[in-house]
Amino acid sequence: MIYLYFFSFAASTPRSPIYDRQPNCGKLKHLRNVNVLSPLVPSPLLYKSMREQKECCTSIFFILAVGAVMCLAPSTAFADDKRPPLATIVDQRFIADFDGSEQKYVELTPHGFAADVPVSVLIALHGHGSDRWQFTTQMRDECRATRDVAAAHGMLMVSPDYRAKTSWMGPAAEADLLQIIRILKNRFQVRRVIVSGGSMGGTSALTLAALHPEQVDGVVALNGTANHVEYERFQDAISKSFGGSKQEVPEEYHRRSAEFFPDRFTMPVAATTGGRDDSVPPESVQRLLSLLDKRDTKVLGIHRPEMGHSTNYDDTMRAFEFVIAACQAAGE
Repeated sequence: MIYLYFFSFAASTPRSPIYDRQPNCGKLKHLRNVNVLSPLVPSPLLYKSMREQKECCTSIFFILAVGAVMCLAPSTAFADDKRPPLATIVDQRFIADFDGSEQKYVELTPHGFAADVPVSVLIALHGHGSDRWQFTTQMRDECRATRDVAAAHGMLMVSPDYRAKTSWMGPAAEADLLQIIRILKNRFQVRRVIVSGGSMGGTSALTLAALHPEQVDGVVALNGTANHVEYERFQDAISKSFGGSKQEVPEEYHRRSAEFFPDRFTMPVAATTGGRDDSVPPESVQRLLSLLDKRDTKVLGIHRPEMGHSTNYDDTMRAFEFVIAACQAAGE
C-alpha cells in the first residue's frame, strides 16, 4: 500500500516517463524519462495533444487519490478492530533457577482484577521464531482470540519467553514455566492454570502437560505436534534446546512427545489441526486425540482439511471455550 503511494507520488513529480502511441497512461509503454519542466518549448515527444496531456494528468491524480486512501486504510482497519478490554500489560522479569539467567514474561490483567481474589491463569506460548510479545500484541486470529477469551472470562493472561525463539519446551524452558507457575501462585490466588499456544507453542503446551499434569488444568494446542521422535522440521533449534540430536539424546525426544503418554492427560484438551499443514503435520495430534477419546478424557479436536499452518478466530475461540467450560464443570 505504501509502495503504491510513493509510486503515484513519483509519477506526479517533474521526472515523468515518456510513453509511446497510447493515450491511456495506465496502459502505456515506457520509452525514457525526461524532465517535463526543462523544455519550455512544447515537444511532440512529450504529448501528442492537449487531450492526451489532460488524460495523463487525470490518471496521475486518480492514482494519487487511490494511493492516499490505501495508505490510510491500515489505520482505519486498526481503529475498527475490537481490542480486548485488558486493564494492564506488564513486562515481568525473574532470575531463572535453572541457570541464573534473567528471563521474562508478559502479564496481562483484565478490568476489575484484584490480587486477593481467586483468578484463573491462561498461559499463551508463542511459536518458533517469536517471543513473549506474539500473543500479547499481534493481530493474527489465534492471538486476538486468546486475548479476547482471557478478557471475557476475567483471566490473568501470561505470555512467557520460555527461552524465546527456539524453545520447543526443552529442559530450560520447562524449568522456567514451572518457576513462573510457582511465582504466580505465590503472588495470586490461582484457581486453575490453562496452558495454550500455537505451532511450537501448541507443541510445548502438550509437552508440559505430559511432563507435569499436576500443574495443568487444561490444554489448548493450536497446530502443534505430539511426536518429536518423528517430527523432522527445525531440528537445529530442537537439538540445541534438547541438548543433542535424536541419535545423541533419544530419551529427550521420547519424553517430550505427548503422544506416548495419553494416560497423563487427565485434564480437558482441545487441539486444532490443518490438513494442508506442511510446517507441523497434523497426524500425531490426531492420533493423540483419538487415544484420549478412548480414555474418556474431555477432548475436542478441530480439523480443517483445507487449512494450512494456522487456526482461524472462531476455531480458536471454540477450543478455548470448550476447555474453560470443561474446567468449570469439573470444579463444580
